[in-house]
Amino acid sequence: MRNKIYLSPPDLKGNERSLVTEVFESNWIAPQGPMINTFENKLSQMVGSSYAIALNSATAAIHLGLQVLGVGQDDKVLCSTFTFVASVNPIRYVGAIPILVDIESESWNICPVLLEKAIVRETEKGSKPKALILVHGYGMPAKIDKILEVTQKYDILVLEDSASALGSTHNDKYCGTFGEIGVFSFNGNKIITTSGGGALVTGHKEYAEKALFLASQAKATTGEYQHRAIGYNYRLSNVLAAIGVAQLDLLSDFLHKRRQNHQFYKNKLKNIAVTFLEDHISSKSNFWLTNLLFHSYEIKEKVRLALLNKNIESRSLWTPMHQQKMYREACFYANGASDDLYMRGLSLPSGSSLTTSEMQLICEVIISCV
Repeated sequence: MRNKIYLSPPDLKGNERSLVTEVFESNWIAPQGPMINTFENKLSQMVGSSYAIALNSATAAIHLGLQVLGVGQDDKVLCSTFTFVASVNPIRYVGAIPILVDIESESWNICPVLLEKAIVRETEKGSKPKALILVHGYGMPAKIDKILEVTQKYDILVLEDSASALGSTHNDKYCGTFGEIGVFSFNGNKIITTSGGGALVTGHKEYAEKALFLASQAKATTGEYQHRAIGYNYRLSNVLAAIGVAQLDLLSDFLHKRRQNHQFYKNKLKNIAVTFLEDHISSKSNFWLTNLLFHSYEIKEKVRLALLNKNIESRSLWTPMHQQKMYREACFYANGASDDLYMRGLSLPSGSSLTTSEMQLICEVIISCV
């Protein structure tokens, strides 16, 4: 069988090896060290945020972000139902209550109209939601202007889940920098990787300081083991930060290649009945994954299985949170859009190391099915 074509594999073609060797030679292999500082500085400068805290996952970053924003027991937190489960689970970590909201069909992110409806109705029930986890799903910016208009109107805090949206922009401003706090992921399948890892970014010094404090076991800055709160072991390793430093230098190349991949698929599949997730007004996606919709679940599954038979990884779109066992009883403001995407949508291989011949094969398989 031919070598497998993966959905979004790591692309380690820069200085990763030499920087990791430098870390080993310096013996800085703990969750502290100069590479972490370099990585945080490069990341904050790149996205235009005052502060960046390197962490061991984006999930940890969301968890810390909610705590830093003061979200706690029985607070209501709004979130798109169409997302990866790690966007919602931290709401429960802090004892808060998830309020799930359906999406609009252009960006596949939270619908501003339903968002306002949810805020009004939840407030009428007795307590106004405290925060919104604003997901930029699949790297596509949400309808940021309309959403912020709603959150500012009702004084709702915004934590941007930009886990898959590093490099995506709206009005030439980077996703992750519109809310009080932003979150990025550097998991192995993301647009850049540190193997496993994430980051919290913010323009607020007090948020950054509190996040760093909690991420480091809430240890006081004394010579003794004094802790003033319950903290976490959430910092990124200095070894993995070295990989991140090298990967950040390649980000512009990765963005260019992923956009090229998306355009290739569009050109080759333009004569068949599929619809692509595209940029919308004033927004520019990093096209972390190229996603398309088929006319039916049956056709989508036929394509997915045909690709699998050729040792090509593709993936159905997210199962909405309101369909997940843990969140079926959660309050949900629906319009049916996320259920439809789940049934008909597919993510195609989109990695920056993908070759033209591999994409050509993928398109041939899709065309033969449709």
